[in-house]
Amino acid sequence: MFSSDHVGAVFFDVDGTLVPGTSSSVFLAEFLGHRDELAKAEDAYASGHLDNREVSELDAKGWTGVSEGQVSSWLDGLPLVAGITETVGWCRRNGLVPVLATLAWSPVGSYLTDRFGFHGFSGPRLETADHRFTGRVACHFDEYDKRDFALAQARELGLGPHSCGAIGDSRSDLPLFASVALSVAFNASPGARAAATVTVDGGDLRSVLPALSRLVTATG
Repeated sequence: MFSSDHVGAVFFDVDGTLVPGTSSSVFLAEFLGHRDELAKAEDAYASGHLDNREVSELDAKGWTGVSEGQVSSWLDGLPLVAGITETVGWCRRNGLVPVLATLAWSPVGSYLTDRFGFHGFSGPRLETADHRFTGRVACHFDEYDKRDFALAQARELGLGPHSCGAIGDSRSDLPLFASVALSVAFNASPGARAAATVTVDGGDLRSVLPALSRLVTATG
């Protein structure tokens, strides 16, 4: 998919970054019937009062009995920031491999990867049986796993952390922000802004491109 002359990689967060103002889990929980409960739990995670495992287990229960195909059809209505297609295309043309580094459930990462052409994705997995969700978590995945996934992806591409950037907005991005050369806080929380090398606000993902240009210049 990518030639050996790529110069770097960019890791994109999903919830709050590509999905503005909410999370993919809260969006899906509206259909699943536990939106308010999950929104409160995610706020508690953001403030440090719950950990990722607790939130994931609470959310997973709401998926019990739902078919994989049904979730895929719901995701067609997922609210997304403008400019994803163009930003992914720009990364490819400039030798940056675009990867999703996210705590969103794997059906979300898979959907966005297929739709926009990301190189790959991370995330927790829900247990399934006969193509239906059981209500249990098959594989947990937290902010440190997210960092480790990104660094492993970089190694597979023959890249070091100095050749990588990350774009995110919240607590789950902080370990990754601390591990790469360029971190962009996009429409971000105060904590993410404080940790990032660059802060960008706007309604279109293409507004991060000037920052990513620095990564191309530094690694090219």
